[in-house]
Amino acid sequence: MHLSALYRYPVKSAIAEPLQSSTLDSLGLAGDRRWMLVDEATGRFLTQRAEAHMSQLGAEHLQDVGLRLSASGQAPLLVPTPSDDAPLRGVTIWRDTLRVPDAGDEAAEWLSSFIGKPTRLVQVPVERARTTQSGYGLDSDKVGFADGFPLLLIGQASLDDLSARVGRELEMLRFRPNLVVNGSEAFAEDGWKRIRIGDVEFRVVKPCSRCILTTIDPQTGVRSDDREPLATLKTYRQVDGDVMFGQNLVNDGVGRLEVGMPVTVLE
Repeated sequence: MHLSALYRYPVKSAIAEPLQSSTLDSLGLAGDRRWMLVDEATGRFLTQRAEAHMSQLGAEHLQDVGLRLSASGQAPLLVPTPSDDAPLRGVTIWRDTLRVPDAGDEAAEWLSSFIGKPTRLVQVPVERARTTQSGYGLDSDKVGFADGFPLLLIGQASLDDLSARVGRELEMLRFRPNLVVNGSEAFAEDGWKRIRIGDVEFRVVKPCSRCILTTIDPQTGVRSDDREPLATLKTYRQVDGDVMFGQNLVNDGVGRLEVGMPVTVLE
């Protein structure tokens, strides 16, 4: 088995950034989902679930600099990482509330134009990160703006199985994984507890429950009329009312990942 693809999502729910290699820090892949769009009035997080055209928002992580935003019809915008004394904004992501640095008015104006309503951009430093979903992993596990955990892994064979059942080839990016593994059997990842990629070990802490976001074409931002692949997943991947596809991971330690690295199941 080997790591066949690696993806970073600099802004939560924006376009994926394919990588050949990446460093890992205490919150997963460096630069992954450290930025998020929020409603200006409420601080509530925005995603493709309600704003499907966020699938067309480009975001490039610039190490030690910040973020470059891009979208059709708008000039690209460089957003510096907020300074230590940047104003904090209260935000809500799922059941978590926290105060994080606001990225400033220029970014807010640019994104408000893209979204179509008053929107702010916020960033999460490591020291302001949330704890992972209660009841899974360790109390010390942290996450940025990802839904619940730092990393998501999917086996390529699992997607191939689903595509065959749906009757058409599905894009992996509908499921927004960080790590794609080739060489395993379909849904083999369901039985893994600990794995190693390169020199880094990972704990497999929880299956990933899926939502309407998987029905959005990552290329066009259009939802499928037949509600696929969610409809097919419900026929054979439903557990206690949740549809499961992929596994959430926490990295134990830091290091570097590179496409092609062997994947070893430790437990």
